[in-house]
Amino acid sequence: MKKIVIAGFVSGVTLLILSVLGLYVTIWFFPGIAVQYFDPAFNSGGDRFMLYFIHPFIIGLALSWFWDRFKSLLKGGRLTRGIEFGLIYVMIATLPMLWLIYSAMNVSVTMVVTWFVLALAQGLVAGLIFEKMNP
Repeated sequence: MKKIVIAGFVSGVTLLILSVLGLYVTIWFFPGIAVQYFDPAFNSGGDRFMLYFIHPFIIGLALSWFWDRFKSLLKGGRLTRGIEFGLIYVMIATLPMLWLIYSAMNVSVTMVVTWFVLALAQGLVAGLIFEKMNP
């Protein structure tokens, strides 16, 4: 259990840094996408702003638990297992969620693609962290 929590926390910190960097990259290089976040579909009141910073830790802990349960099913070297884990996460959890969001909310394909890329990066980074910390 200790390995799961520590690896989850380390991945949470790393994913938080990745998320904030992704946010700034989007604002700097894709301002048209950043403007879409001012749509009324998004919470702009700021009362739940801190949830954005907690999200990577929830993902990190959940993925750490998932890794611990299913790491024996992944074959190959360290890099291969970490990458495969990230791909499994993005295909099972993220893609269906993004499909649902795109079909139900007024968001652009470009925005959904950026979310997919961020989730893919999160899964790959988390998988590599778990492979290193909890092989």
